[in-house]
Formats: sequence, structure tokens, C-alpha cells
Amino acid sequence: MKKIYLTCVGKLKEKFFAEGVEEYRKRLSPYCDLVINEVSDSPAKDEVQRESDAILSTFREGEIRILMDIEGELVTSEGLSERIDKALLQGRDVRFIIGGSRGVDERVKKAASARISFGRVTYPHQLMRVILCEQLYRAFSILHNTPYHK
Repeated sequence: MKKIYLTCVGKLKEKFFAEGVEEYRKRLSPYCDLVINEVSDSPAKDEVQRESDAILSTFREGEIRILMDIEGELVTSEGLSERIDKALLQGRDVRFIIGGSRGVDERVKKAASARISFGRVTYPHQLMRVILCEQLYRAFSILHNTPYHK
């Protein structure tokens, strides 16, 4: 089974966000195994460095890493689906990274294969997880020509 990894900072505290992610995980199950790595958010002054250390520790050799970044390349749903398809056709896993409320440090940015954005507005990182999961489901719907994406 194809694997899509999602590394994010913090746990989903709001029930409605967790339910949204689980709904899309269930919808994705015929297409891929969505593996979510939650790393601890840090209340410390140096939280970005600590969170970035934790993010980097989840990385695996040979994977495509896509950092969700407000300053990244704007992508369409079709463009995202093409990126995922290309990586999976090469036999590579794909990892998406959502940093904490203060972002990630340069090490994570440099380790990313790509930096993409779903727009120039700022979303809470918990909501971004739900949005990303929906877009992953939409991407697989496009790849499998199902009616979800119109």
C-alpha cells in the first residue's frame, strides 16, 4: 500500500478537527495509508528549533518531503495530484510537513524537496491539517477519476 506521511506539530485538541482528519483518513484508505506523526509543540523560548529537531527526526531516506509554507509555490489541486502521482510512480513515499504556529527553521526548509502553499492567507496549523487531508483526498480522487473533484 502506498504511504503518505504527515508530520505536524502538536496534537489536535479540538474534537471537530480530529473528526475531520479521521473522516479524510477513512476516505483515503482505499488509495493510501495515511501515517500521521505528531511531534510535541514546545512552550520554550527556542520552540522553533526544538520543534524542527522533532520534525527532522521523523524523516526517512528516499522520501519526497513537501513543506506547507505560506511563502511556498502556489499549487492547484490538480498540481498537487500530479506531484503525488509522480512520486508514487517512482516508488517513493511522500511526507507533508506542517510546522507549528511559529513555523520551522532553515534546516527543515532545506531538507524539503518542495515548499508549497494553498494560498497567501494564514491558517491555524490545526486547521491546516484538516485542509491538507481534504486536498490529499481530492488529489487521489483526481488520480482515480472519481466524481469528488468536479
